[in-house]
Amino acid sequence: MGKRDEKAITSRSEDYSQWYQDIVLKAGLADYSPVKGCMVIRPLGMSLWENMQRALDGMFKETGHVNAYFPLFIPESFLKREAEHVEGFSPELAVVTHAGGKDLEESLVVRPTSETIMYEMYAKWIKSYRDLPLLINQWANVVRWEMRTRLFLRTTEFLWQEGHTAHATHDDSWDEVIRILDIYARFAEEWMAVPVHKGLKTDAEKFAGALKTTCIEGLMQDGKALQCGTSHDLGQNFSKAFEVKYQDENAEWRYCWQTSWGVSTRLIGALIMAHSDDQGLVLPPRLAPIQAAVVPIYRDDAGKEATLGAAGKLVQGLKDAGVSVTLDDRDTVSPGFKFNDWEMKGVPLRIEIGPRDVENGQCVLVPRVPTRALREKERRQKEFVSLDGASESVRDVLEAIQKALYDRALAFREEHSHDIDTYDAFREQTEKGGFIWAHWCGDPACEEKVKEDTKSTIRCLPFDERGEDGACILCGKPSERRVIWSKAY
Repeated sequence: MGKRDEKAITSRSEDYSQWYQDIVLKAGLADYSPVKGCMVIRPLGMSLWENMQRALDGMFKETGHVNAYFPLFIPESFLKREAEHVEGFSPELAVVTHAGGKDLEESLVVRPTSETIMYEMYAKWIKSYRDLPLLINQWANVVRWEMRTRLFLRTTEFLWQEGHTAHATHDDSWDEVIRILDIYARFAEEWMAVPVHKGLKTDAEKFAGALKTTCIEGLMQDGKALQCGTSHDLGQNFSKAFEVKYQDENAEWRYCWQTSWGVSTRLIGALIMAHSDDQGLVLPPRLAPIQAAVVPIYRDDAGKEATLGAAGKLVQGLKDAGVSVTLDDRDTVSPGFKFNDWEMKGVPLRIEIGPRDVENGQCVLVPRVPTRALREKERRQKEFVSLDGASESVRDVLEAIQKALYDRALAFREEHSHDIDTYDAFREQTEKGGFIWAHWCGDPACEEKVKEDTKSTIRCLPFDERGEDGACILCGKPSERRVIWSKAY
């Protein structure tokens, strides 16, 4: 048996978990840290997160939100003010008891989320109805002591954004919850090219301390669900615990209604699992740090000079057109190595140019994924385009790739979504994976029993529900709707 190619990626069909790890490591997105459970985000992974951050930050600011920053350390007593909240997070807390060479008078929790430290400040800042709504977002790191970790999907420390708002009425706060959920869904579908279902979490799955939790749920290529974002209706639970109050127009004191919401670097994991293949990472053009790689191909010095000159002009024209592009002029590796390298790193478009192309005033566009049906024996589509009109052609192909990725992911979800009406069929389908639309009577006991039996959970009570009478998948009691079940990350 020959030695295994160290650069090869384990196939998805052989070992999906190893495939995922290979993509993260070999594409250069992240690496394991000397600190157990933590990760080092490498430049490609960080650039991807920065692109996500830019897009989301713009959407938040368009709707009136502003950024602020709050301390990493939270007095332990703050978490205890909201009983359900501290109970939900207790197993995951990292606590500082010693600092500056002595024991602390009060232990400090390394933030798992910032509701408590932020709302202590909100109580100082909000006095009147004129101070509302207060719409604040924070880009930060958080720590949750995870026992089982996986790069990007679940690590002890991760990056995220967390929005926290305060409102005069529950109607206003609920509108905020849905506004943010819609932003998350739009970002997932239009930028990440990942179709999602929007809906409510059950009480068993909601955020600790919330009245209601809404979410977006995507389906990964192994048939498991991934929660891609949450937006929480906190009601007045935290405002009463932290005395976040305002005087209304009649000078009467009232408790604020609050929301919190967030997405994290887990979205990078979603991108990998929704789109990538056995050749490497696949990134949607709207988020890709490098959208196109120009690879000049030549055999001698005469061909090199002409080809590099034309390639340089092509790259500058693409940059002027707003395309994120790089020129791969490495002389130490072959063109084939370069092709595989950019394919591994998920660059959406490769552009080839050689001496004959220069003579003909053209270049060759090779998309990372098919944008139309492949012809027989065609592994990659190639399109010859004029150098004079290359910028417009490249932009068109990038948009076609973006659409193709979404269409492919949507077709996969539809193919792996099933209406199930018997518990035996439910068990069987759970093992195969996918979204299961099945009836539930609303009893938490049935929800818990199904989870124990199958490890499948209710991902959401979808807003795009198909109202219909039926019988609970487990107990047979009447049900008025189907909910979405699946195994999940």
